[in-house]
Amino acid sequence: MSGFTKSLYIWAAALMLAPLPAQAAGDLLVAPTRVVLDGARGTEVILNNVGAEPATYRISLELRRMTTDGKLDEVTKEEANALEQAALSMIRYAPRRITLAPNQPQAIRIGVRPPEGLADGEYRAHMLFRAIPKARPVAPQAGEAQGLSIALTPIYGVTIPVIIRKGQLQASAAIANGRVVTDQYGAAFAFDLSRRGDKSTYGEIRVTKPGLDEPLLVARGIAVYAEVDARAVKLPVPPEIARQLTGPVKIEYFEASSAGGGLIASVQTVLK
Repeated sequence: MSGFTKSLYIWAAALMLAPLPAQAAGDLLVAPTRVVLDGARGTEVILNNVGAEPATYRISLELRRMTTDGKLDEVTKEEANALEQAALSMIRYAPRRITLAPNQPQAIRIGVRPPEGLADGEYRAHMLFRAIPKARPVAPQAGEAQGLSIALTPIYGVTIPVIIRKGQLQASAAIANGRVVTDQYGAAFAFDLSRRGDKSTYGEIRVTKPGLDEPLLVARGIAVYAEVDARAVKLPVPPEIARQLTGPVKIEYFEASSAGGGLIASVQTVLK
């Protein structure tokens, strides 16, 4: 076994055993969940089929825009603006289709080829890993009249952002209007997260309360992408946590540990 292949298997085992940043859909596990390219060097994303049968996946690029409520709306190539079109043209990746045996890892190589004279800024596309369903024969059902039979097969996919940064970009953030709300899904902790600068922010939210050793709430993977100046964040919480979200609390926004874990924004407020 080559050193490269051996390292893939070690990484795949780590994904299964440790709480590393990974995303799963169906039987596909993907890590990391976010790619940032700010130089000539590329990187890799590791896919792992955690199912019991071989599976085939197609890899493609798509465009998504964040809305003020934090959703990511799909954008067609015809609707793409100049930044989005540039992102699609720069990103290189291979392979584009793979078949994985159970518990077999596979590296997808990702690189960037910026055009001459590319303006400073942040460019982003989203990489989609989608399972290709197997063709299965439709068996006739005993006792049923002859006719058309339709079988629905769910198609699973995982999407991760691929971000290209050029130049000395900066960003800051602010937190406001912390509150506990209730909707049809139950209690949630909500707040407004704003951003200034020429790049997106991404990190972890921690809500702490005086007198408690551990945070009441920790939420990872909170982003404000560069196309929006602010977004609403709503984090579901169990009833026992919602009852404690009263009085003075501190809301903090930290960079991801992979980016240094520094404090991005902080606010102290009193929840009613």
